[in-house]
Amino acid sequence: MNPRIRIADKASSLFAHADYPLAHSMDYTDDPGLFGPQSVTWRVVGDVSTFIGGIRALLIQAAHPEVVAGVVDHSMYESDPLGRLSRTSAYVTATTYGAMPEVEEALQRVRRAHVGVEGTSHRARPYTANGAQYAAWVHNVLADSFLAGYEAYGAHPLTDEDADRYVMEQARLGTLVKATELPETRAELSRWISSHPDIGPSPGMEQTVAFLRNPPLPRSVLPVYQLLFHAAAATVPSPLAQILGVRRYVWARPTGDALTRGLRWSLGASPSWRLALERTRGELPPDVKFLRPPPTS
Repeated sequence: MNPRIRIADKASSLFAHADYPLAHSMDYTDDPGLFGPQSVTWRVVGDVSTFIGGIRALLIQAAHPEVVAGVVDHSMYESDPLGRLSRTSAYVTATTYGAMPEVEEALQRVRRAHVGVEGTSHRARPYTANGAQYAAWVHNVLADSFLAGYEAYGAHPLTDEDADRYVMEQARLGTLVKATELPETRAELSRWISSHPDIGPSPGMEQTVAFLRNPPLPRSVLPVYQLLFHAAAATVPSPLAQILGVRRYVWARPTGDALTRGLRWSLGASPSWRLALERTRGELPPDVKFLRPPPTS
């Protein structure tokens, strides 16, 4: 088999454990969704650097004791890691590239999943998955991590203006998930996360970080995943890295850069980005290669 196809098939198989959320997207012709063809969000999330950004988000989210308690106490991530990965990917795909009915469907699915997710953390603080302050942490960390992953390993540099515009765009989604605090610039978002008053170590954090270091993935992809993990850890700010207990190796950045170049060569840009451009009649960016057709074609 062609090496490019083999790599693409292996990478895509990790996210094939949930229904594709844009299967009927062409029913909503000209609907730009939350962001639209000219957004920075479509470019950032459409790059393979999101693999690293997603791992980074899971790491940093675990630094909030109440949020990680909700994951550990109520999620099946240890017994069904690919299912959870696929569902998270489907949520990001739908809210980023979907028409507004598809965005709302993804949000409703998350709201239903959060019903009954409540309890008490190790420090005796109550939590509920639908709490606005916890929604802010999860949303802001995810937005920040995709941006940090792209800034470190993305296909093309972003200007400061573009980075700030991305954060503003993500605030639209944050409003829909009922997040209470939504920074509006790249610098404000980074400070908000690093200086958050509720972060700290916890048993749930230690369990989650250990799992993320060595998840039960197929042996054919685990070595590549572990390189992606270290590339993600290399972008975590020092205070958070100390809380999480992750090391930032000097070789991780160049390794992550080489790895994303290889993934970009084999996968190209997101086919969901291409599908959204077709739905909105947008032009394909001349500096982006789409190597795979949209999954619905």
